[in-house]
Amino acid sequence: MHPKVILDQYGLSPKQSLGQNFLHDEGLLARIAAAAEIAPEDEVLEVGPGLGALTRQLCRLARRVVAVELDGRLLPALEGQLAGCANVELVHADVLSLDPTDWFARPYAVVANVPYYITGAILRHLLESHPRPRRLVLTVQREVADRLTARPPQMSLLAVSVQYYGRVRLVSAIKAGAFWPRPDVDSAVVRIDVDEARLGEGDAAGERAFFRVVRAGFSEKRKQLKNNLRQLGLDDEAIAAALAAAGIDGRRRAETLGVGEWERLIGELSVGN
Repeated sequence: MHPKVILDQYGLSPKQSLGQNFLHDEGLLARIAAAAEIAPEDEVLEVGPGLGALTRQLCRLARRVVAVELDGRLLPALEGQLAGCANVELVHADVLSLDPTDWFARPYAVVANVPYYITGAILRHLLESHPRPRRLVLTVQREVADRLTARPPQMSLLAVSVQYYGRVRLVSAIKAGAFWPRPDVDSAVVRIDVDEARLGEGDAAGERAFFRVVRAGFSEKRKQLKNNLRQLGLDDEAIAAALAAAGIDGRRRAETLGVGEWERLIGELSVGN
């Protein structure tokens, strides 16, 4: 059923402030669900189920689906659309206030149609929490997809932060006309496979040190790396020695470094967390 028809039944309209653009092409929805490679024993977190079109796909594949919806107006419509999906738990909450340990005891999958303004915050929240998701399949604006999948010399703090945890790849592009209301820009589906080594608690101190250094490196975009790293409280000699030992020219800018180079550099720097 077209989302406008469903909303009209409940006297509702899309809320632009929440980035509500509903994907209603069943073929695309099935491909998004398939991209998550959900096994029958898997548990899934869906962020922003909207009117439940993708949720219905997920409930056929997973053992359990936790669907977190911020807009309480949509809950009656969601309950109606998901009648018969006994393995779906609807949660009225802001996902950024959700502690994954309240819902999941082991790594899980995430499937979401994410508004631009909150993509980075959701990724940080979920990837920095425990248990971490094993895999994330996100529908995002195409610009965000390009940033997430970037390679040197076009890296950003977002790209490094996400690629630190695992491999990011573009699954498919989605034209704006596949959504209602039609957004101003095209979208894309990205998949993030979290590295096995990142799924446990791991080296929490090393992780904090990594992000402290990377944030310093990106702090002033037009400055050379050796200058931005002064924010760490190290003198020029220590910075130059660490860069040389890591095989990195200090005149480079942060966007030219891949995750592996950051890890080498941090291994040579003496920084706290």
